[in-house]
Amino acid sequence: MSAMTAFHLKIVTPDGLFFDGDAFSLTVRTVAGDVGILAGHLDLVTALGMGRATVVTDQGTRYAACIGGMLSVEKELVTLVATTFEWAEDIDTARAQASYERAQKGLHSKNASQVELKLAEARLKRALVRRGVAAGQ
Repeated sequence: MSAMTAFHLKIVTPDGLFFDGDAFSLTVRTVAGDVGILAGHLDLVTALGMGRATVVTDQGTRYAACIGGMLSVEKELVTLVATTFEWAEDIDTARAQASYERAQKGLHSKNASQVELKLAEARLKRALVRRGVAAGQ
């Protein structure tokens, strides 16, 4: 098997620089579906959806919950600006489960407005992503 070529990856969140180093591949969920990035990828700018991100470096493969933001690919620099980005091993599973249960209650509330239902649905999706990534799915 031939050696893979690395590219520079920066992951930024509202808390600051999350990751800055070389990667061999990045797979992330965009609003249009999953996209895989390798060295030499065509320039691209797209909005991120909610899903599992996979980052392959010389240290191995890591998974993360990636929720919202933008992805930019330009020459050999890939910049992922995420609203939320959490490595699987850092996800608090009890907190994710509690968020899931609160969102379920909100969705089943008889008195909820359309706005409250939409917010509960978004919270449920985020909780499902975080739980799934933490569980290795």
